[in-house]
Amino acid sequence: MSDFTVRPAVDSDVPGIRRLVAQYAVHHILLDRSEEDIRHYLKNFSVAVRGDTVIGCVAVRAFGSDLFEVRSLAVDPACHGCGIGRAMVEWKIARMREELPLFRLFALTLTPGFFQRLGFAVTDKEQFPEKIWSDCQNCPKKDRCDEIAVLYQFPGAEA
Repeated sequence: MSDFTVRPAVDSDVPGIRRLVAQYAVHHILLDRSEEDIRHYLKNFSVAVRGDTVIGCVAVRAFGSDLFEVRSLAVDPACHGCGIGRAMVEWKIARMREELPLFRLFALTLTPGFFQRLGFAVTDKEQFPEKIWSDCQNCPKKDRCDEIAVLYQFPGAEA
């Protein structure tokens, strides 16, 4: 089922992104994001669409220097197993490789195997203090975090 397109998000995608993120936030898999927040950071988002319907979303946040984070990765549950998550992450990495001489891209995830199949390696989340200070302080699971850190390094980036 590859009848979808991955592209940069546009303003009309915001309600669809919000819907997907909310489905995962209610189960504490993703941090919840308001439409206002999504709109403010819209340039960080890409979407997978089937026709006019958003069926997947992902954002990449820059932390400065060569460090970036995959966040708000969500796929419509009806589309699980169709390669949408993989296609969105690969699309983001390809764009980054075109634009940046080197980078480190990390994620905190409950599904490290998904990222490992894309070339990420399990690592220590303590090496991302920027993330811990910015987002983890507001997370409902901050004192009992069950997420695993994974890291993709474009050749030449230092850990």
